[in-house]
Amino acid sequence: MKSLRELFRIGKGPSSSHTMGPNKAAQIFAEKNKNAKAFEVTLYGSLAATGKGHMTDVAIIEVLEPIAPVKMVWEPTVFLHFHPNGMKFVAFDEKGNTMDDWTVYSIGGGALSDGSEAGGVDNTPEVYDLNTLSEVKEWCERYGRGYWEYVDKCEGNHIWDYLLEVWTVMQEAVERGLNHEGALPGPLNLPRKAPTYYVKVSGYKPSLQTRGLVYAYALAVSEENASGGLIATAPTCGSCGVLPAVLYHLAKGHNFSLTRILHAIATAGIVGNVAKQNASISGADVGCQGEVGVACAMASAAACQLFGGSPSQIEYAAEMGLEHHLGMTCDPVCGLVQVPCIERNAFAAARALDANLFSAFSDGKHFVSYDRVVNVMKKTGHDLPSLYKETSTGGLAKEYEGSLDMDTNQH
Repeated sequence: MKSLRELFRIGKGPSSSHTMGPNKAAQIFAEKNKNAKAFEVTLYGSLAATGKGHMTDVAIIEVLEPIAPVKMVWEPTVFLHFHPNGMKFVAFDEKGNTMDDWTVYSIGGGALSDGSEAGGVDNTPEVYDLNTLSEVKEWCERYGRGYWEYVDKCEGNHIWDYLLEVWTVMQEAVERGLNHEGALPGPLNLPRKAPTYYVKVSGYKPSLQTRGLVYAYALAVSEENASGGLIATAPTCGSCGVLPAVLYHLAKGHNFSLTRILHAIATAGIVGNVAKQNASISGADVGCQGEVGVACAMASAAACQLFGGSPSQIEYAAEMGLEHHLGMTCDPVCGLVQVPCIERNAFAAARALDANLFSAFSDGKHFVSYDRVVNVMKKTGHDLPSLYKETSTGGLAKEYEGSLDMDTNQH
């Protein structure tokens, strides 16, 4: 598995697959073709279907246009063989001849692949020698260590400075989101809810305040992401509110030390990395189960560790966090990372706290392992029709489109 630096990426929303990945691809292509006189970029499949809502064209054009004019081509019904998020970059000389062309895929969490088995784009080394959570758990139990200690063993001390940076970005996103009011950008005119939820919490009895605060924190980060704010993928932009909400709430409410929070982030990273390595964290590939589902598993494991869970209990919490999101579709209304994405982050954060509590009452023994659920997620995701995988052509996106048509006819 790759470094946690590849999982926790710091950047601007609203989408790691549709904004951060294409922007990075454009930078790579621009660096190779500084003398180009024109560019043509074709977006395929999911990238084309929801690209405008995710500002994919903006992310690409802002990089290439300072060099030469850019023509965008949209092919939402054409799916390339390797991944639904395919792009083709072409550079032309002054006579209109092709100088260079490159087909690349945004495979989730801001990562890129050229479609080969080796990947061939990021070219970052494999850091972890174990690739399943069962293997890591066995290592922990054999040596009396925690998951975070496996991270330290494989990554070295330098990883903690980076995870501190990630945690800082997460906290700042929560706090900005709690103080930002008004509507989110886009045709839905969706009002921000985090500030209101946060204020209303004080009016409820203490037993309900926990849920209200977690909702508010998750909404805050997700709304910042939807408005193009700076966030940390965990594991993606569309699911970036879950882990920060849980950790921010627990850090504030239980006074956990900074060191323990960073250890929890490392444990969450292992859980997310396993899903990324053995399945996918791309909504365009496996649906929202790969984004919000994996985020819930990560937050469940982090919470369980903070409350003293054993390696088996932590693995159980992660398993429940993902298992109960199996089959979740990715059907963003209008191609925006807003409805139902933002609310899903809030509910997944609350579910992560439940998974931790459920696991804490157990001895950690359970029937289905996290690794098996990851495998099922991959199979389920690939069985889902493309209209339910970040194309906005089915599910809630289609229903909303239909309601718009009815409203238009009535008027």
